[in-house]
Amino acid sequence: MQKGRMKGLSQRGHELSNGMFGIKALDSKFITSRQIEAARIAATRYMKREGQLWIKIFPDKPITKKPLEVRMGKGKGALDHYVAVVKPGRIMFELSGVPIEVAKEALRLAAQKLPVKTKFVIARDYEA
Repeated sequence: MQKGRMKGLSQRGHELSNGMFGIKALDSKFITSRQIEAARIAATRYMKREGQLWIKIFPDKPITKKPLEVRMGKGKGALDHYVAVVKPGRIMFELSGVPIEVAKEALRLAAQKLPVKTKFVIARDYEA
């Protein structure tokens, strides 16, 4: 699988489907499985495991890398890690079951662990 280009907006996953609150990507980037896990831990720690958290992105793209100090040629490198392709407009995390202040802070802490600019979004049918 080749790396390819990430142009255009996200065609799927651009609306909240499970939770009342979420974070939406404003850039396009590869997000590694480690970054996703770090964001998940940051959010659930702040929420003290109350409410529910959904991760709406999955790292299914393999990235290969050749070892350090190896000459050019001799084929493609070995598998190094997996990434999720995120385009602008993609909802990455969703939350529900907590007050809006808690959700805002939990998702802010999660967004700090990610390499993309994000925006906090609220469901249309949310009543404060």
